[in-house]
Amino acid sequence: MSSLPSPSRSGVRIAGDLYQWLLAWQGCIQILRDANVHSLNPVVCVGVEVDGVGNLDDIVRYRTRPPHHFAQVKYTVDSTSPINESYLLTPSTKNAKPLLAKIVAAWRRLIETDEPFEMSLITNRAPDPDDPLLALRDSRTQLLMPRAGEKGPSSTIGRARRRWAQAAGVDEITLLRVFEDLRFDLARDPAHVLELTQYLMAATGLRHDDAAVNAGVSWVGQQVRDGHRELTAEIVREAISKLDLLAGPARAILSIATLKPDPLREEADYALDWADRFQGDTAYSKRRPAPPAGWDQLQRDIEAAPGQLPRGTPSVAITGSIRLAPAFLVGTAFRMVTGADLAVLQRGQLWSTNDRYGTPLRPMEDDIRLDQGPDLAVGVAIAADLTADVVEFLRMQEIPAERLLILRPPGGTADNSIPDAATANALAIGIRDAIRRASRTASRIHLFMAAPMGLALMLGHRWNRIRPTTVYEDISISPVYEAAFEVDA
Repeated sequence: MSSLPSPSRSGVRIAGDLYQWLLAWQGCIQILRDANVHSLNPVVCVGVEVDGVGNLDDIVRYRTRPPHHFAQVKYTVDSTSPINESYLLTPSTKNAKPLLAKIVAAWRRLIETDEPFEMSLITNRAPDPDDPLLALRDSRTQLLMPRAGEKGPSSTIGRARRRWAQAAGVDEITLLRVFEDLRFDLARDPAHVLELTQYLMAATGLRHDDAAVNAGVSWVGQQVRDGHRELTAEIVREAISKLDLLAGPARAILSIATLKPDPLREEADYALDWADRFQGDTAYSKRRPAPPAGWDQLQRDIEAAPGQLPRGTPSVAITGSIRLAPAFLVGTAFRMVTGADLAVLQRGQLWSTNDRYGTPLRPMEDDIRLDQGPDLAVGVAIAADLTADVVEFLRMQEIPAERLLILRPPGGTADNSIPDAATANALAIGIRDAIRRASRTASRIHLFMAAPMGLALMLGHRWNRIRPTTVYEDISISPVYEAAFEVDA
């Protein structure tokens, strides 16, 4: 992609407005989601630049009862000025107050109501890692507390506290009270906000392509220009109908993160966060649990997930980051025979286990004799050919398999061999049926996969009337595979 010229002032202003309206549209989707899942304290109205709350007026999420959420939104087109002491304490013009002072003034208004509240500074600016106080921000809570209150007055942190308090016009005790409430929601790039909004729209049963998001953002902008600053549930539903955004059933959200944190974790109806319990420093290198965590505990957690979701919501959206064995297990935890409908975003498409298809796709089959025992080994070679690695593993580990059945899509193994959900569903059924036929006399199945995550999910979803199965995960290092889960089908 070629570089772009620096934007004009009006261009920056327009980009900032679009960023704010995208966040507001996300709040509108939250209204619908909360209603769909019967939230105990749902968001019922989104305010945009409302009156009476000072600088925390950019986006307000009103719930049935407090706490409401008040946010200041700041946008930048580059990374030249991170969030740090200079940015927060330096007035933008000669006679203006520093941003921190404005936020503290708004905080004072909110505490006078004697009602609980939530407040955030939302921006695409990143935190300055060298700032004495911002470096203490807890990425889980987005708060500077409790660490900002530690250390004495002569320490680097203590001196920074004094400067911040003076700039805000309060004492240090009051500043720390503000820190207990103010979330620094930082580094929220527009692309990140867009992705999160698309996931929420998909889970809410709405169209989630770029055109659908743009329609929602444009609608918010028009409401603001027309002076409609409070977007109620009724107004939002009318807009959804007018914009023709309805697409499918509303879904509960199940977040499972094993590779990296899930941006949808806070929005999920139930979340399993295993990212810190997998070995490896990067999402690519995380392949298996790090002791004392183990596959058996992950299996128990995943299999308990259906009971943690709201009752009466058979349609479930799976978010997060998981490899193939956990994806397969999620499918088995919500098997088709239970009436569940699972959906996952796969390369920008929503793949649902209920999507219609023509007839099952019968896979191509390769049969390799092993004569090591009564079991059947199966290699699902959709995106890559795993034959050599699986044969070597089976021989080296002396797995008691009589033969290895390699299953490929009708057009052959390729990373783009499954173009859509209909094809994935049809092939998942064809693979299951092929394994049923081949395993009638086997004691156990040993399952290996190289496939899109969505296909692994769909295959597990339909895994019934099949022999007990050991599911293996590719751990990248020798011996390449590791037994992950035991599934009784």
